[in-house]
Amino acid sequence: MKQTGLDAVLPLTPLQEGLLFHGLFDPKADDIYVSQHVLDVRGPLDAHALRAAADALLARHASLRVGFRHEGLSKPVQIVPSSVPTPWHEADLAGEPDPAARAARAEELLRADRARRFDLAAPPLVRFTLLRTGEQEYRFSLTFHHLLVDGWSLSVLLHELFTLYGNGADLRALPPVTPYRTFLGWLAKQDRKAAVAAWADALAGLRDPSLVAPDAEDARAAVPEHVFTTLTATQTERLTARSRELDVTVNTVVQGAWAILLSRLLGSDDVVFGATVSGRPPEIPGVENMVGLFINTVPVRVPVRAAEPVEVLLRRLQSSQLDLLPHQHLGLTDIQQAAGLPELFDTMVVFENYPHDVGASASRTPADAVRVTGQSTSDGSHYPLTLVAVPGPTMRFRLDHRPDVFDTEAAEVLLARFVRVLEAVVGEPSVRVGVVPVLSVAERAAV
Repeated sequence: MKQTGLDAVLPLTPLQEGLLFHGLFDPKADDIYVSQHVLDVRGPLDAHALRAAADALLARHASLRVGFRHEGLSKPVQIVPSSVPTPWHEADLAGEPDPAARAARAEELLRADRARRFDLAAPPLVRFTLLRTGEQEYRFSLTFHHLLVDGWSLSVLLHELFTLYGNGADLRALPPVTPYRTFLGWLAKQDRKAAVAAWADALAGLRDPSLVAPDAEDARAAVPEHVFTTLTATQTERLTARSRELDVTVNTVVQGAWAILLSRLLGSDDVVFGATVSGRPPEIPGVENMVGLFINTVPVRVPVRAAEPVEVLLRRLQSSQLDLLPHQHLGLTDIQQAAGLPELFDTMVVFENYPHDVGASASRTPADAVRVTGQSTSDGSHYPLTLVAVPGPTMRFRLDHRPDVFDTEAAEVLLARFVRVLEAVVGEPSVRVGVVPVLSVAERAAV
């Protein structure tokens, strides 16, 4: 294997197989699973040192060097070259005297970078861009295919990148890497038969999928647009306190509120939506620092009983999720087959609870501190609606919406309704589910 320049040929996870399908479906369309994380950086940045840190990352993590082959194979595989060159691009925009023009040019370059498809068979499926936008001002982007990296892994990578930048790309300063193939081995050993039985039982009796856009073309998905809202510090404190009081997680409260909203939208008392689970087995040593695609998408089924108190719904929801925890490794296709339905949902809830604050600063000495002053991630999904919750002192919510299905106004209305439901759930958990308000006063008057 070494003579061929390859370290390994590995299988794919179930989610990787799904993402590969979407990536190959229409080679001329935008690949919505190309993601980009952009950092705004201020300080005396050493571009050569940052590039050396990026080189070290690719050398350290074999999971960043993979490509995906499928032609002529019964099942796709991921190939792991021993080494790959680091795709790196720099541009100096600081000579443009007009700040607005400079900013517009930077945005244009970043958009073009994200729009450029990867050849999924030709690793690495990651590239770096450094734009100098002013005196000691930069925009730095890491663009990658979601096949390689999930949100937790991105946090690990950025933390390590700035550690390596600060120490001269000395990999000895970082803990040993647990290879991604260790996770794939763990996955292969799981009891698939038991998982299928558990999901079949959890979804037994489900009559119909929960689809907010049943006529949307799934495979030809559009790049999503986003609307945002942020809870106040007081609202966030109440949400956290109420979750603790009810002995449920904040994620459970968010999911419960989404279930109630979805129930009203669809006129159904038995709803299903997707959820992203971390997929990191605690029994693998060092799993918290591993880089790869560990997450999985699984259904969350919530019977919504109008006469039931909200707090009962939340506790029941959390209990059902805990029961399925050992079986969250099963692929969504297998879960759908166990349920006897070709599809289950077309909305998602994502709770982003990552381990690292993405480097507030990176420095080799106090005098040359380089600070990250802002950051943003552009990613996508083929689902018409994805609610993303970002914990913090003021909890943030982002509703990703496919513009071919929901326009901005409709998405803003839905997000406002979700917050209204969430506030009602937090404010009085003993209230019956059927009387939780979804519409605003103006909407009720119009009705």
